[in-house]
Formats: sequence, C-alpha cells, structure tokens
Amino acid sequence: MTTAEVIRPPRGAFAALASRGYRIYLAGQSLANIGTWMQSIAQDWLVLGLTHSSTAVGVTMALQFLPMLAFGAYTGVVADRLPRRRILLTTQTLNAAATGALAVITIAGAVRPAAVYAFALASGLIFAFDGPARQAFATEVAPAGQLRAAIALNAAVFQSTRLIGPAIASLLIASVGTGWVFAVNAACYIGPTIGLLRLRPSDLTPAPAAPREPRAVRTTARYLRGRPDILWTIFLVGMLGTFGLNFPIVLTAMAKSTFHGGAGTYGLFNIVLAIGSASGALLAGTAAHPRPRVLLLLAASFGLAQAAAAIAPVMAVFLTLLVVMGFLNLAFQAMANASVQLAVDPELRGRVMGLYMLAFIGGTPIGAPIIGALTNHFGARAGMIICGAVPALAAVIVAAARIRRRGAEQAHSTQTLCGQRDLRTVGSREVAGRECNVERRELAGRSPSRVTE
Repeated sequence: MTTAEVIRPPRGAFAALASRGYRIYLAGQSLANIGTWMQSIAQDWLVLGLTHSSTAVGVTMALQFLPMLAFGAYTGVVADRLPRRRILLTTQTLNAAATGALAVITIAGAVRPAAVYAFALASGLIFAFDGPARQAFATEVAPAGQLRAAIALNAAVFQSTRLIGPAIASLLIASVGTGWVFAVNAACYIGPTIGLLRLRPSDLTPAPAAPREPRAVRTTARYLRGRPDILWTIFLVGMLGTFGLNFPIVLTAMAKSTFHGGAGTYGLFNIVLAIGSASGALLAGTAAHPRPRVLLLLAASFGLAQAAAAIAPVMAVFLTLLVVMGFLNLAFQAMANASVQLAVDPELRGRVMGLYMLAFIGGTPIGAPIIGALTNHFGARAGMIICGAVPALAAVIVAAARIRRRGAEQAHSTQTLCGQRDLRTVGSREVAGRECNVERRELAGRSPSRVTE
C-alpha cells in the first residue's frame, strides 16, 4: 500500500461521517428534524381545522417566512461576525420556549388562529438568524474536501426524518391531540443543544470573523454582481422556494378535497415525498461538481413533475409522482447549496448564504398567499399546476440568459483577438480579415447546448 493510498481522504455520500464534530452535530440535528416535521404537520392541520381555509394556511406560511424576507440580508452579516455555535445555541433555546408555549395553549383548548399566526411569526424571526448561521456552520464541522457530501447528507437526513416525523404526528393527533405534537417537538430541541455543547475546539474550523463594515450588504451585492453563476443559481432557488415548494397548501388541499382524506392522508403524502427526497439528496452527495445545465435540468424537471402530479387521476399515480418530485427537488437543492457555498470566499459565506436563504425562504410571504388564494378559488389541482409551472419557466429563462451571455463573451473574445493582430501589410490584413470571418461564422454555427457548457 502506497503513502498516497494511506492518506487518501474518504469519499462518497457518507465521507463526512469520518469527522467526529460532524457526527455529533448530525446526530443532534436528526432529533430536531424529527420534531420539525412533526410540528409542520401539526401546524398545517391545526390552521386548516381552525379556519377551514387554504388561504389561512398560506397566510401562516407567509408570516413564518416574513422575517427572512425583511431581515435575511442582515442576519447573514451577524452569522459572519459572531461565533455561529453561539448563535445556534441561542436559537435552539428560543425555539423550545416558543413551541412549548404553543403546546400549553393548544392542550388547554385555548388556541385560536391568532395564536398560531403569532407563533409562526415568532418562529420565523428566530429562523431568520438560525438559517444563515446553520448553513455556514456546516463548513466548520466538516472538512473542506467533504463539504459537498456533508451538505447532501444534511439534506438526506432532514428528508429521512420526514419519514418518521409525519407518522408520529399523525398518531399523536389521532390519539391525544395536536397540542402534544408541539410538546414533543419542544423536547426535541434538547438534542441539537447537547450536540453543540459537546463539540470541542478541535472539532471545529471556524472562519475568521468578518470585520465590521458600514456597508457590508452593499459589499456582498457588489461581489455577487461579478459572479453571475452564483446569482443565477440563487434566482432559481428563489423561484423554487417562492412558488414550487408550497406543499403545506397544495398537499393539505389535495388530501382533503381531491382525495377526501384526513391528517393521515396528508402525513402519507409527506412520507412518500420524503422517500424521493432522501434519495435525491444522497445522489447529490456522490455527484461531482454539477454543471449549471444539470441544475437547470433538475429545476425544470421538478416543475414538470409537479404539474403532472396535479392532474394525476388516482392516488397511486399521485404518490408515484410525489416520489419523483421529492427526488428532483432535493437533488437540486443539495447541489445548488453546495455549489454556492464552495464558490464564495469564506469571509463572505455567511452573508451570501443569508441572501441565499432570503431568496429561498423570503419569497414565501409572497408566493404562499398567492398559491393559497388560487387554490382556494380554483381548487387544489390548479394551485399545484401553478406551483410546477413557475420553476420550469424560471429554468427556461436562466438557460436563455446563459446562452446570450456566453454568446456575447465569445463574440467579444473574437473581436479582441482580431483587433490585437499585427496588421503590418495589406496582405496580412486580408489574411487576418479572412481568419476573423471564419471565427465569426464558426461562433454563429455553434449549437446552444455547446454554448451553455
């Protein structure tokens, strides 16, 4: 065995598990994720039961993600300036307190829609600080060479817990009531808190704290203007998050009005969606650095799959397409997240991921009420078709923009090359002119697929 073989780092979807810090962090997050999915089912079903309105479910989603829209560009600055572990310990404690309060009033039978709305707004404010810090914290607990695998494994575990959380939530709702789901979730926050406290300094590779700048957000915006590859990815993520991922609205409506089911049917939809999601995230962990066209293909395919699911005639076809949707969605999310994190400078990672989360989550206050109102007025199938059509259209727009930009860059390069040639004689001018004309004809004849690579 050679020395190179001995020191070769682990590879594959589970390579990041070689890191002790990452194993501890992932174990704590797994428990928290189970509670998160339990709460998601309980909250959606509680609002629908209290109001009998898909629009109200959309309003709840909007309130939950409104703080990210309002403060997402600035909470990323906080994630770059303060220790991220300290931020996460604070957000876990606040989440446990807020969820515990909702559990008490729900179990007591005093819950009203206004209380759920207030809880959604409070949890959204906490998440506005938690999200960018958590995204950037992955680079501290996972070695740089295993970051892509770590991000994909995070997504896979998050979706795998979606198999457990909805099942537990459905059982608790049917047996003891919605309030106890919130109570269990409050207890689940103990897991990540213990995990964060167990991390040793040797387990972490913290990024240097960003200096205080009076215009830190503008600095990030200028940086991104020079990185159109990152901007296009964030735009796609934003369109997917704003319009494509309104599952609480369309799936509750599909469960209740289209397939005439209850909380158990909604839980089943989430479980089936998670099966495909976990598989898609694991695939992203084993993939090499994805080309932009792969992200475009995944986003467009997800949109088309959701539109097809909306018109599925029977439950079996609908469930099959949910698996496909989950696979495509998480493959896209994991690859997009890793590509952005690996592309940005470390000292700007928190701020860029703040804008990333702003695009991904912050658009929900806009998209959710729109999808909720359309679903309420035109039906579940129509709402779900729109959820699929927008991401597919966004992928087409980005593909066209990339083709135009690449063509302009190629044309500029050709003109620059022709202009720099030494034209000392008439004969040399004629030769250079013929060569430039040939290059221009070759550029014009290139296929769009080749230009976008």
